[in-house]
Amino acid sequence: MEEQADMARERAANLLNDLQEISFVQIALILLFSFAAVWLVRRIIPFLADRAPSRLRLYLLRAVPILRMAIIVTAILWITPLIFNITLQNFLVIAGAASVAIGFAFKDYVSSLIAGIVAIFERPYGPGDWVEIEGDYGEVISLGMRAIRLRTAADDVITVPHDMIWSHNISNANTGSQTLMCVADFYLEPDHDAADVRRELVDVALTSAYLDYRKPVLVVLKETEFATKYSLKAYPFDMRDQFKFVSDMTERGKGAIRDAGARQVSVPRFADASSD
Repeated sequence: MEEQADMARERAANLLNDLQEISFVQIALILLFSFAAVWLVRRIIPFLADRAPSRLRLYLLRAVPILRMAIIVTAILWITPLIFNITLQNFLVIAGAASVAIGFAFKDYVSSLIAGIVAIFERPYGPGDWVEIEGDYGEVISLGMRAIRLRTAADDVITVPHDMIWSHNISNANTGSQTLMCVADFYLEPDHDAADVRRELVDVALTSAYLDYRKPVLVVLKETEFATKYSLKAYPFDMRDQFKFVSDMTERGKGAIRDAGARQVSVPRFADASSD
């Protein structure tokens, strides 16, 4: 037993450099520099993105998690040789012990970290994207290593852990593009001139100040049990104007429907959901 204890102490001693050789000042400076660099990246790049043209904004926002991850990995690789005596055998011992300890103690946290790394490369969402997760719809304002933060239309900030991607559907409205589709729905009594209403609704979208003219304007009709459903689909020039765009199309669309001699009807909520 005593011999085994001596061997264990010897292995532990071989893993660490001599305390007198470890430069704690250098480690502290590396950590301080890394935290400062991450803080600057998270503040300066979003500041520049908000003032940049719409086409450049998403590229700047998507650089934040990549730069932050690069800074963290560089700091870890820089500090590790200062503390540990890195050999292949020591590396395997450290990796094995750390994986077992972390796996039991921080299973959910590690799952979110791994999912965060996967999300950076697979990009189910990214800063500037508008996503819906578990009924919460909003813009991704930050992408951390463990979770993302969404800002909803009500200006609420919601934190969602990355491990949601393992078991939940992620609906991404723009997937890194500069715009997204907006839809204004109208329910009309079946007895009307559909071609006339359709033309009027197209004109409503084409005359909107928010419209991106490079994208198509569509009007989709669908007969339901209660009414004829019209879906006016178009793209805003700036996706941050999506709610203003939908409101504009809805307001002026109602007037256009009246001018076309058609009448809107109220549809029960459950029928509205089942018709989508």
